[in-house]
Amino acid sequence: MADSYTYRVRTKEGRVIAGTMEADGEGAVATRLRAQGLVPVQITKEAGAGLKKDITIIPEKVKLKDLAIFSRQFATMINAGLSLLRTLSILAEQTENKTLAKTIGQLRDDVERGSSLSAAMSKHEKVFNKLYVAMVRAGETGGQLDTVLNRTADNLEADYKLRQKVKSAMTYPIVVAGIAGLLVTVMLLFVVPTFAAMFEGLGGTLPLPTLILLKLSQAAKFLVPMTIVGGIIGRIAYKRARKSNAGFRLRADRLKLKIPIFGELFLKVAISRFTRTLGLLLRAGVPILQALDIVADTTGNEVLSRATADVKESVRSGESMASPLSRHPVFPPMVVQMIAVGEDTGQIDEMLDKVSDFYDQEVESMTEALTSLIEPIMIAVLGGIVGSMIIALYMPMFGIFDLIK
Repeated sequence: MADSYTYRVRTKEGRVIAGTMEADGEGAVATRLRAQGLVPVQITKEAGAGLKKDITIIPEKVKLKDLAIFSRQFATMINAGLSLLRTLSILAEQTENKTLAKTIGQLRDDVERGSSLSAAMSKHEKVFNKLYVAMVRAGETGGQLDTVLNRTADNLEADYKLRQKVKSAMTYPIVVAGIAGLLVTVMLLFVVPTFAAMFEGLGGTLPLPTLILLKLSQAAKFLVPMTIVGGIIGRIAYKRARKSNAGFRLRADRLKLKIPIFGELFLKVAISRFTRTLGLLLRAGVPILQALDIVADTTGNEVLSRATADVKESVRSGESMASPLSRHPVFPPMVVQMIAVGEDTGQIDEMLDKVSDFYDQEVESMTEALTSLIEPIMIAVLGGIVGSMIIALYMPMFGIFDLIK
């Protein structure tokens, strides 16, 4: 674990400034300071520095937006002529996400020891996936790290916007469904029992809808906590099964694509991500087989991942990409034809970008249509549920005089 050091340095202008830094030793501190154009005057290890460290129970997650900002800033500094070590030092200090800042600091340490940037990133799979590492490796090999990082930032930003569009389409029905569930629970647990006590004093035979509502109210005392606990356990089990069981992922994603209306939306998002990622890798100079292997791991849908793996084996045996793609129904004919044209003209990366842009627009149009369509439907459903419960409660009142007799 790195220790904390305080230092005093002299700048090129002759000013003396002080600061703190975490490193593996005084030599590492001095190396970093010199890389920033500073002359170390004094370096001292802080006493009891370990007690000052923040205790983090749940590490902050690195989001797509954080990675996009990091990539853009990284590219700008490299393009401006800053050294790799100085760039990493600056980014480690100014990055707001603590997990990403810590990771950047570890990258800087590995690069100081002689590791390449891509090799250092490959040690942090939770932050930098195979796509990111492959792009950085391609940039290092071709001497175009800043260009590749800018393209990667564009890709991350496009993916982030796509996810936000899908979330916006699904947020409204989820929120309304949650409110409906809360209202039904409150009525069953607190409102209906009040009416039940009154109905018992009246005697007589209650209408069937009212009887069903009273039975549901009695069962809700056990069903509500069981549903909550079951939902939490089911969520945890689903995440674990999806992470460790490829067969389960395949069945779940197949079912996901068959969901009415939303299944088509999920497919368009997956195809957009597939084409954009593949085009990005090919433009960066990544070999086709390696690019397909990376796309299979990063597509986010097991159905497309299996199809991509099959395409990879076909390409390995000498076939074109379009031919094996046509054998998988998950890829629409338009996608196959565009890729075929790209292969014939030698502009496959441009064709993939056009397909991705097309499906991005399709997703945007579909989410806007879904939002405007779902809103009145969900309001009607919510009103119908609550209204039916109220009518069932007041039905005995319509015959209250008969019950009194």
